[in-house]
Amino acid sequence: MTESVQTLATRVQERFAGTVERCALALGELTVQVPRAAVPDVCLALRDEPDFRFELLIDVCGVDYQTYGEGAWTGPRFAVVYHLLSLTLNRRIRVRAFLDDQYPRIASVVPIWQAANWFEREAFDLFGILFDGHPDLRRLLTDYGFIGHPFRKDFPLWGNVQMRYDPEKQRVVYEPVTIEPRITVPRVIRQDSRYLVDQKGAARG
Repeated sequence: MTESVQTLATRVQERFAGTVERCALALGELTVQVPRAAVPDVCLALRDEPDFRFELLIDVCGVDYQTYGEGAWTGPRFAVVYHLLSLTLNRRIRVRAFLDDQYPRIASVVPIWQAANWFEREAFDLFGILFDGHPDLRRLLTDYGFIGHPFRKDFPLWGNVQMRYDPEKQRVVYEPVTIEPRITVPRVIRQDSRYLVDQKGAARG
């Protein structure tokens, strides 16, 4: 398996020389980093060329690196990662592209894999990433009136608005959040007999 992945890494670097920014092998899988403008061409080649034949798109996901490495991260904040599978050659590969921090957007791969449709809608909904050329880029998991993108690291845990059904107006209304931030540190630490140590130094229970 490892030899096969290393062979794939070599072939990818040869085929996309000058395009691949980084090629990393970890835990038996290959991750290839390319510029966002190159994603459609790279993905099409990975799907169609005999050396690759990644017919199946497993997932498209967004990533927010804002707090990655406990704040040590200095690269772009947002990225899109494509998880591909070759059923013919029994291989997997990840393709990653970093995006602009202020306006994260990238070309849709729906024309290449129809399965990307809902994956890209999910990444748009949760991360605010725009996919140019997507046939119907709407929120998928949150409500139509939802404000913000909940998987961004700076999104407040209690949200921006709350909704409720108003019996007088006979419709759902949106209001400012009335929940106060909670302190999650326990105020009282109780003794637990499970962790008491007897005279011999052995924990009881």
